Amino acid sequence: MSNQRQQTNGSGKPDAKDERRSSDRPAASSGPRRGPGGRWGPVEKPKDAKGTLRRLGAYVWQQRAALIWVFLLVIITSGLGVLGPFLMGLGIDRYITEQDLPGLGRLAILMIAVYVVSALAMFMQQYIMAAASQKAVFNLRNDLFTKLQTLSLRYFDSYTHGELMSRLTNDVGNVSQILGEAVVNLISSALSIIGVATMMFVINWRLALVTLTIVPMMMVITKTISKQTRAGFKLRQEHLGTLNGIVEETITGHKVVKAYVREETVVDEFEVTNRKLQRASVKAMIFAGFVGPMMNFVNNTGYALVAGAGGWLAVRDMATVGAIAAFISYARQFSWPLNSIAQLYNQIQSALAGAERVFQVLDETPEVQDEADAVPLASVRGDVVFENVDFYYEPDVPVLKDVSLHAAPGQIVALVGPTGAGKTTIVNLLTRFYDIQGGSIKVDGYDIRELLMDDLRRQLGIVLQDTFLFGTTVMENIRYGRLDATDEEVLAAAKLANADGFIRRLPQGYQTLLSENGSNLSQGQRQLLAISRAVLADPGILILDEATSSVDTRTERYIQEAMLRLMEGRTSFVIAHRLSTIRKADQILVINHGEIIERGTHEELLKQQGFYHHLYVSQFKGQETAPVSAD
Repeated sequence: MSNQRQQTNGSGKPDAKDERRSSDRPAASSGPRRGPGGRWGPVEKPKDAKGTLRRLGAYVWQQRAALIWVFLLVIITSGLGVLGPFLMGLGIDRYITEQDLPGLGRLAILMIAVYVVSALAMFMQQYIMAAASQKAVFNLRNDLFTKLQTLSLRYFDSYTHGELMSRLTNDVGNVSQILGEAVVNLISSALSIIGVATMMFVINWRLALVTLTIVPMMMVITKTISKQTRAGFKLRQEHLGTLNGIVEETITGHKVVKAYVREETVVDEFEVTNRKLQRASVKAMIFAGFVGPMMNFVNNTGYALVAGAGGWLAVRDMATVGAIAAFISYARQFSWPLNSIAQLYNQIQSALAGAERVFQVLDETPEVQDEADAVPLASVRGDVVFENVDFYYEPDVPVLKDVSLHAAPGQIVALVGPTGAGKTTIVNLLTRFYDIQGGSIKVDGYDIRELLMDDLRRQLGIVLQDTFLFGTTVMENIRYGRLDATDEEVLAAAKLANADGFIRRLPQGYQTLLSENGSNLSQGQRQLLAISRAVLADPGILILDEATSSVDTRTERYIQEAMLRLMEGRTSFVIAHRLSTIRKADQILVINHGEIIERGTHEELLKQQGFYHHLYVSQFKGQETAPVSAD
């Protein structure tokens, strides 16, 4: 099935009753929402950090082979790092005090070898972990994008495109930035702490106890600051998503902004949200910035304690000069992983804030899903039946009420009525973009809820008033209707849709690259490409939603000729405000307030002198002769 967007009425907006108020958006969804009291609703409170961290760990654990190698290399680098200060203390006590220069030379060569091997092992662990972490992020990003493809339209009605794009880019980017570094540093820091503490107790247990006095201080500082930083980073990510939503809306609707001279308004709106983002970022960074100075203070306090206690023990022959020198080095090595963990914990808050938002999307359950026993649908005859269909977005506010219709195979069924009557909702339900609350919709005798959605939608071709085109070539935009189509089949579809002529006049013909949404083409040309795409898809059921309402009379004639060829032999549903375009429909359904109030052919409805007659005549008001029949 060709690419679809939410159906629109003649104004380019969803039918009024199709639009959900903010109070009707799914309660399970999270993130900033448009609210009646302002542009955005309240920010959701942070969720369980441990659970989010555990789920991120599952993505990393998928690269367990690389993690094993990293773990082994970290053991090597940590062991060699612990060995260095020990050799330095040994050199002072055994060679420098004894003035054994040859022995000192051999020890120096050994220490150089230790540090060279340590550097090479560290490079290898960083290289392997970088590849493993990016593979984990690749999988996370793929899962998120795949999940977005499975979600129902109601979910996308609840968020701006910019908000969802922010989760896929900024939030995943935050996870990517910290993931590789976090795993290596956490393992390395833990092993370093164990190794250094062990060596300190082996050398001098008294000095070891003195050194360990800084640990409780670091733990208290880290715990106190982390509470504030995580909340700050979470709020920052929320405001960033909001800002992206404003940017995306403003860029997409730039013509409307300029047409109504609203540049100053959108700049003010952007500035308000940007200022909120600034304040949240400053608050988060201020608390995060506390960690470094506080850790430096604790470290320097630890060095002073070791130096003072070491000097006191040396005077009493309870410690050697080499041991004291080694302990000062060990104190630095002991404080470094503690500092690293503290800083890392701070950075993880930002990553967790993004990861939470990603997992919120991954945890969403699509509103419309295949049943466990759904059956495939290879082809359709096009027999469509609505039986007593009820549908609503909000409880007790029906959009469709007891709608029944029957479209026989090959029939053209026209849907007419005022804006907001529910015409587009009917075709949205046929495509199963939403599920009904009452009654049934059947295709060839099958309830569409019993069919595989992909199979159903492959049998549906939709041409909208607001055609969506991709930023690729004309050829590929038509081929989107059937990706395995040959170039010859694409050309044949374009000819059948009356599009071949204007395409060949383009600078590069079928290889002409279109700008975003085909803005370098006219509305009529975009419609002809959409019809070409539908011709190529060869659907059994066709839906035409206001396909000619925005073009001139001459272009409309070309489009109507193409649509007549496309509708030939297919069951077709045509939504039209220009009633002159549907006079030859096999049946016309007049919809008002979610109910079918009249049905029949064009001539039959005119004879009834009812709602349809009033609509038809009013469209030609002011003309010398108002047509009153199909002739």
